[in-house]
Amino acid sequence: MPERDQKEFFTADAPKASASSESPGYRPLAARMRPRNLKEVVGQDHILGEGCLLPKLVKADRFGSLLFYGPPGTGKTSLAQAIADETGSRFVQVNAVLSNTAEMRDILRMARYRPEERTILFIDEIHRFNKAQQDLLLPDVEAGHIRLIGATTHNPGFYVNAPLLSRSHLFKLEPVSGEAIVSVLKRALADDVRGLGAMRVQADDDILGRLARMSDGDLRRALNSLETIVLSLDKPGGDRQIEQEDLEAFASERQIRYDANEDEHYDTASAFIKSMRGSDPDASLYWLAKMLSGGEDPRFIARRLVIFASEDVGLADPRALPMAVACKSACEFVGLPECQLNLAHVTVFLATCPKSNSTTIAIGNAMKSIKEKGMQPVPLWLKDAHTKFNKSLGHGKDYKYSHDFPEANSGQEFMENPEQFYFPKDAGLESRIKEHLEKRRRKR
Repeated sequence: MPERDQKEFFTADAPKASASSESPGYRPLAARMRPRNLKEVVGQDHILGEGCLLPKLVKADRFGSLLFYGPPGTGKTSLAQAIADETGSRFVQVNAVLSNTAEMRDILRMARYRPEERTILFIDEIHRFNKAQQDLLLPDVEAGHIRLIGATTHNPGFYVNAPLLSRSHLFKLEPVSGEAIVSVLKRALADDVRGLGAMRVQADDDILGRLARMSDGDLRRALNSLETIVLSLDKPGGDRQIEQEDLEAFASERQIRYDANEDEHYDTASAFIKSMRGSDPDASLYWLAKMLSGGEDPRFIARRLVIFASEDVGLADPRALPMAVACKSACEFVGLPECQLNLAHVTVFLATCPKSNSTTIAIGNAMKSIKEKGMQPVPLWLKDAHTKFNKSLGHGKDYKYSHDFPEANSGQEFMENPEQFYFPKDAGLESRIKEHLEKRRRKR
């Protein structure tokens, strides 16, 4: 299908905000190099390869609503525009951050009046719509007045309403591979019309490969980085070559991709915790460094360390919790950048501690017993006996004061229907606790 100008998708009476992305003047390289059809989309072979569902649906033009979920710069918007192009559909694009209910009502009403145009409504960052705004889409999605394509960097299971999710095909996009990014960067350097070909700049594969790795799977970021480097070259005339020092100058100003409060935040925190749980101090430090480099709040990290100390180290090393709490206090008292030393100190300590989750399991067992069997009453011999009235009711009668017995062990029960919830492990110092409790149980 011949390439069409994106402006053709918008008509004179379309809502103005829908076409706001198409502005005259300068357009970034990533926008100019946007794929014109599905075959030009790179790095998503798992959903666009031979025999995959999405190309079949597009070719037959028999698809309903679609949800594209993945990190920034993986081609969500490009896919939506390519699908509209290949199916000859009217393409209306809005951003959930900028849009509102009034605009959505106008778009939906126009789509109802013009069914022959087969409107594709693309909502970028659809997770930003609240429940009411998402519910507004349902009648027109169900009736087929629009075909919705939503894009999100957030897990749709948490941020997209269940009714809307159930009416959509979900496709997960992956970070673009280094090889795929290099291939697009080469094309951008050579393309005289959409790319940078007219500037006669060259770069070898090693330079482009390093730039691709710096982009963390984000193709848009890679293209815009390449454009920034090319525009910064000050060699006049003739063919110009991107050198290592050009890349280093750019890299010194670069920040890693780390989206606080988004999936990258939770995924990295998960990797941090699991690395410590697996007793790998090196991986733990790496994920800690990524969080700190990305601007994570050190107090968030310290809170995770406090939780980890009880959840995963527990009684195998009773020093873990006091150290984690001390680290949290240090972060609040010292602040960045120095508190990263405190975080590293406790991270390595917790990663190298013996591990035991016995207390985590124990509290779960106790809560489960209460839920399934109901509450046990406090035994009469354990009830408070500080007043004459309480004593007259028999409170505290037959209670055996533990310190009156050898090793403070009276052998008395402390539940009417004794149950065991805590099962100590042979991990670190907890092995001593296990030995002590076994001796106590034998005496009872």
